[in-house]
Amino acid sequence: VFFFSPGSPYQPVIEALGNYPQKKFYNVSKLGGAKYGVALIKSLCFTLDTLPYSIRVLFESSIRNCDGFLVKETDAMNILDWKTKQNNVEVPFCPARVVLQDFTGIPAMVDFAAMREAVRNAGGDPVKVNPACPTDLTVDHSLQIDFSKCAIQNAPNPGGGDSQKPMAKLSPLKAQPRKLPCRGQTGCKGPCSAGDSSRNSGQFSAQIENTPILCPFHLQPVPEPETVLKNQEMEFGRNRERLQFFKWSSKVFKNISIIPPETGMAHQVNLEYLSRVVFEVKNFLYPDSVVGTDSHTTMVNGLGILGWGVGGIEAEAVMLGMPVTLTLPEVVGCELTGTASPLATSIDIVLSITKHLRQADVAGKFVEFFGSGVSQLSVADRTTIANMCPEYGAILSFFPVDNVTLKHLQHTGFDKGKLEVMEAYLKAVKLFRNDESSSREPEYSQVVQISLSSIVPYVSGPKRSQDRVAVNSMKSDFQACLNEKSGVKGFQIAVEKQNDIVPVQYEGNEYKLSHGCIVIAAVISCTNNCNPSVMLAAGLLAKKAVEAGLEVKPYIRTSLSPGSGMVTHYLSSSGVLPYLSKLGFEVVGYGCSTCVGNTAPLPEAIRNAIKQGDIIACGVLSGTKNFEGRLCDCVRANYLASPPLVVAYAIAGTVRIDFETEPLGIGLNGKSIYLRDIWPTRRELHTVEEECVISSMFKELKEKMEKGNKRWNLLEAPESTLFPWDLKSTYIRCPSFLDKLAKEPFSPQPIENAHVLLYLGDSVTTDHISPAGSIARSSAAAKYLTSKGLTPREFNSYGARRGNDAVMTRGTFANIKLLNKFIGKPAPKTIHFPSGQTLDVFEAAELYQKEGIPVIILAGKKYGLGSSRDWAAKGPFLLGVKAVLAESYEKVHKSQLIGIGIAPLQFLPGENPSTLGLTGREQFSILFPPELSPGMTLDIKTSTGKVFSVIALFENDVEITLYRYGGSLNFVARRFL
Repeated sequence: VFFFSPGSPYQPVIEALGNYPQKKFYNVSKLGGAKYGVALIKSLCFTLDTLPYSIRVLFESSIRNCDGFLVKETDAMNILDWKTKQNNVEVPFCPARVVLQDFTGIPAMVDFAAMREAVRNAGGDPVKVNPACPTDLTVDHSLQIDFSKCAIQNAPNPGGGDSQKPMAKLSPLKAQPRKLPCRGQTGCKGPCSAGDSSRNSGQFSAQIENTPILCPFHLQPVPEPETVLKNQEMEFGRNRERLQFFKWSSKVFKNISIIPPETGMAHQVNLEYLSRVVFEVKNFLYPDSVVGTDSHTTMVNGLGILGWGVGGIEAEAVMLGMPVTLTLPEVVGCELTGTASPLATSIDIVLSITKHLRQADVAGKFVEFFGSGVSQLSVADRTTIANMCPEYGAILSFFPVDNVTLKHLQHTGFDKGKLEVMEAYLKAVKLFRNDESSSREPEYSQVVQISLSSIVPYVSGPKRSQDRVAVNSMKSDFQACLNEKSGVKGFQIAVEKQNDIVPVQYEGNEYKLSHGCIVIAAVISCTNNCNPSVMLAAGLLAKKAVEAGLEVKPYIRTSLSPGSGMVTHYLSSSGVLPYLSKLGFEVVGYGCSTCVGNTAPLPEAIRNAIKQGDIIACGVLSGTKNFEGRLCDCVRANYLASPPLVVAYAIAGTVRIDFETEPLGIGLNGKSIYLRDIWPTRRELHTVEEECVISSMFKELKEKMEKGNKRWNLLEAPESTLFPWDLKSTYIRCPSFLDKLAKEPFSPQPIENAHVLLYLGDSVTTDHISPAGSIARSSAAAKYLTSKGLTPREFNSYGARRGNDAVMTRGTFANIKLLNKFIGKPAPKTIHFPSGQTLDVFEAAELYQKEGIPVIILAGKKYGLGSSRDWAAKGPFLLGVKAVLAESYEKVHKSQLIGIGIAPLQFLPGENPSTLGLTGREQFSILFPPELSPGMTLDIKTSTGKVFSVIALFENDVEITLYRYGGSLNFVARRFL
């Protein structure tokens, strides 16, 4: 395991950790004024306290991994001098681990298998070939929905886990359940134990069984849904080859962990199971950090773990023991101050912070949170904000570890002893943020201030979701809607009729309906309301309301529709579900119901009263759609609100209420009960969330990780040191990147009389180069798969076949929108100049290779734009491309070309093929000197006699070394010879 460089000049600062003498670490805080072989550290006026926490992680990594080659002393000093060097220099970073999902993981693991083959063929020991950096690969991208039924007909898996007793302080009400016949739901064989739907009788069920799967109507155990089993069976059948390869990888490679299908999504597994916060290897401590090929990798920054998303080839380079490089970033400090409104939910806060950051221009920068308001955010809030980096363009949003983090880790099952060591270490290296200390805040590139006090809760309506209304203005806004002429907000009710009251008899009692009365109230856990805290807030509010003696009028159509069984699971385990039921919010099923208008009809007496008095009746729901008449044809005003506000408005019975000055109702002993009296505090919510939800979720996931699943456990896979390649396979093949592996590097070979394979324009993307979508029936890849006996239905996609170089090479430049100037129109075609034929790009390249003729690519500006894609470099290499000559490059793609062994050459400023009079039909000869140097110029001679100079875009000695070895795979493989 490469977790530090044995040759680091900073080894003198390795010391024991306080009360834990057996634990060692690099104490970077001791570097100030010391000489440890770094003469310039004195002159930098070193104060670690002034560096942003995220930059301190980069600095610690550079100190620990300094080897004089991949990471140099100047890199460490540049990071230390971050304030003046930001945006001006590139620095290497060696993350502690790598996270892959299976689509990007398959080519990486195939390369490692091929490396073992090449090392064996060159006389080395293949057993030594393993990832240098700890790697976790989650198989979560292979599930397809082949079978489905109406969601409301199935009882979903709420997440599993052992039964948990409700918390003592949230003990469910005691009542005698009664037997009702089952309503015919799948898997429920009734009669089931269910609560009485009558809220007046006081008879309702409190017998909640916390079993892995619950009947959505009666909360009794039911079998796993048939659709789930069928889809899982199809997944294993369709992907058997790939899964067997992953199973083999998990057996033979060290330093890699394969998380099997049906365990969870990559970003959730990373957050909930794989995150260490502090790494410990052989009693050596260092900060956890990660790069991942999943777009949600940034979530872990909410735990104080530095991490961001990268492409497959960068992730594979880190697995090989190479650092990632990044421009030393600006760090925007986001200061949170004040106290959030008691009615503001986590969703209100998260979305408001996201909106502020979007307006603050933080694109391409680090964001780091500080200030007194940070401690008010739970870890769930922080990870949600960190996960939304794409929304505001930041590389990452970092929350340093603090007491909130430690408390969260305690509830997730972290060992107490490990937590104590973690806290001591983070404080020793100044990576622990303490609100209570008087230490100065770091210096940032800029500071964005957000006052939590300015965040107020909103509802949306009465007819459109974009019409937001502050809750404290709801009463006056509805009054304005009554006055306004009919339209997107108005109802045009005559002034003399705005206070009309219509009496109605219902279930033996008289009620009075008026404009603004609530007749539908639906708590729905979907999309933005799936955060556990907002659903728990609804439950805790219901609990306090029941205990205070408040009720919901029986004519209001109330319902609770969880987005998944996990919601039922944590509402049950926290003990609040019976209280929701008491107010009428009983679980009605799992699927889209009220949102899409699937509400049970209102009582006839209520409908008649609404129509008779032309009443503007209201619905409130925590969904996403509220068009007029959508919930019910006689309900003209509909508001979207958070789950706890839905419950509050249902108790109030009207939207014409000012929660600050008017009570929700009269409680026990005739006391007026205001919303503030029963609204749960954020501290209460965080406590219940951590103790009931988080602990249950993490326990369930850990059990899955330890036990695996039956199909994966029974899946047969070879155990040989070398993978037994199946020559008939169309998914897994041994690539040819390492066919010429030798012990010594070679001098750069001249490129003589090369033809131009493609003459491209500006902004050629990685998707133009290596498409990831479906395989066109007329393509070279389709012809290959057809020759293997596959039908078009079985082609799958290029993305699914990334482990087969024969398919991916044929798919290179196969994008139908590729504009090759030789052809003059979009098409994946080119000209084979010796014969004059117009062919598929692959077919032309194949002919050139048979003839022993090298090829190059001519391109314009910004070659290699778009998402990082490993096959956008691997594919051209296997087509025989020796160099790319472009006006400019996307930086990441330029590095990928070097990493595979293709020379990136750039025209001199102001020059391009047109200014040089090039047609692309010439042949090109490029002579490389025996010794390359960064940024040197080379001469190119054409078959027409023209000579011009270009820049070889090798920026440092590392890139030159990789090119001389034939790319990073060959460079690393030679270590094992």
